[in-house]
Amino acid sequence: MKAALIFSGGMDSTTLLYDMIHEGYEVSALTFDYCQRHKKEIRCAEKTCAKLHIPHKLVGVPVLNDLAPSSLTRASWDVPEGNYAEETMKQTVVPNRNMVFLSLAASYAIGTGAPHLFYAAHAGDHAIYPDCRPAFVSAMATALHLCDWNDLVLHAPYLWMSKGDIVKKGLELGVNYADTWSCYKGEELSCGKCGACTERLEAFEQAGAADPLKYQD
Repeated sequence: MKAALIFSGGMDSTTLLYDMIHEGYEVSALTFDYCQRHKKEIRCAEKTCAKLHIPHKLVGVPVLNDLAPSSLTRASWDVPEGNYAEETMKQTVVPNRNMVFLSLAASYAIGTGAPHLFYAAHAGDHAIYPDCRPAFVSAMATALHLCDWNDLVLHAPYLWMSKGDIVKKGLELGVNYADTWSCYKGEELSCGKCGACTERLEAFEQAGAADPLKYQD
């Protein structure tokens, strides 16, 4: 069964890619370049798809850099440090990003004859990202069901899973997390302090495993 995946190159979508392959899907991956400062995740996505022989398309969406101000798209903004539950983390929200991505990915899925579209929203995102919450996923699933003559089914299988549980699943599937990227600061080594790094390190601790990435400190 054909399926499209929104694939950032981060931990969650990489785990989902391995999971989909394990479940027997014929996967095509779609990665978005929205001028994010952490472009290293794009290189990780390309590397993983090449390794797994997965068709991969990189789509430029530079308009988000102009229309959706965030510390992920504006180099002049500081990337906040700490846990996602903190109010300052709202600076990392790229307004309406996932609706844009899902809409474009829907066009891609329909165009390639894939009746299934996956993205890796998970429970840890609920506190800070509105476009990763169950109500949003449900609304988008309805919209994508109606957007074409052929039915398109939206899947967010990790919606109620913690990042720690996702890491556990990934390790069982043989995911090489050294080929993934999380840090928002876009430097050579992960900072270990931004929200993405904090959540990543907590996830590995919950999974009882060591993160293979090197950190600045």
